[in-house]
Amino acid sequence: MAREASNILEARNIRVENRGVVILDVASLLVREDEVLSIIGSNGAGKTTLLQRLAMLQKLRHGEIIYRGKRVGPDIPVTSYRRSVTMVFQETLLFDTTVFENVASGLHFRHASKKEIEKAVIDNLEIFGVSHLKNRSVRTLSGGEARRVSLARSFAVKPDIIFLDEPFAALDPPTHESIVTDLSHVLRRSGTTTIFATHDRSEALRLSDRICVMDRGKILQVGTPDEIMNRPADEFIAGFVGAETILPGVVTDANSGTISVDVGGRQVMAVSDTRAGQKVVLCIRPERVSVSIEPRPDTTSERNSFEGTVSEVTSLGLYYRVIIDCGFNLTAFITPGSLKRLAIERGRKVYPSFKATAVHVLKR
Repeated sequence: MAREASNILEARNIRVENRGVVILDVASLLVREDEVLSIIGSNGAGKTTLLQRLAMLQKLRHGEIIYRGKRVGPDIPVTSYRRSVTMVFQETLLFDTTVFENVASGLHFRHASKKEIEKAVIDNLEIFGVSHLKNRSVRTLSGGEARRVSLARSFAVKPDIIFLDEPFAALDPPTHESIVTDLSHVLRRSGTTTIFATHDRSEALRLSDRICVMDRGKILQVGTPDEIMNRPADEFIAGFVGAETILPGVVTDANSGTISVDVGGRQVMAVSDTRAGQKVVLCIRPERVSVSIEPRPDTTSERNSFEGTVSEVTSLGLYYRVIIDCGFNLTAFITPGSLKRLAIERGRKVYPSFKATAVHVLKR
């Protein structure tokens, strides 16, 4: 039987004000040992402010941080706690010296031996693919190389917890993809507890064991990637994590866990225990919607099928976003091949469909 992970870090009643305005208000946040927890939210959501308090880089005026069951400050010195954690900032902060000395800097501060330093630096430069740069001045590094050196420096000290504050911001797509891939491998192999702030939900989905959604200084929901993506707690979260179709309606019929919802005169089937007469919001992810140029046969498992007209087609690179007016706007993602095969364009009559299980129901 697998051992349940224990909590390595806990935040309690963290509150931060700026000129009388509350910018962070977190009653509780638990971080499990060996997990990757991402904190997602738009700019200004409070992600960086929370990370800085969790890492004790900013003084706590309200609340407390519990590390391995002990309060940081009253029970264990802040300096001892800080030696157990590292942080990679959004802006790459490196000393004006060689790559080797930058990666070694944290080990010097921790009074590691020369042999320990040599091994840790070489190992981590190799892990992040920059061992050939060890004698280079950091002034000569590209943005991606500097980011890799910064990550190598943080992992070299073998921290109990590593904090990452939007570490891939402003990187070009190929560099971003390469570094995220390498970091994913490092995190899984090392098992380092990681708290990772980002506004990019794709990064969070790819790297995280759990996701914490923030808005305006508050935590709205914490859960697994599946829970956050497919069972968002409210409309804001649904929209933020990609449920592009969000429809208000009223339940007209409820029978054995299946409901029928009136949405602008159209009936949408969903799976829910909601009662008839209840106002609801339906959330549908675009990848759960199929598009055909012929009506679906009655034998299909997809309980929702409509006739509609394509009102917008937008290229997103690997796929197209297609918005269909079927009495309400419904968004679908389709591949370039399907777009060409079905001759999808503005004004085209189509038949979108989706299963009742594809609809997430929120009570209003």
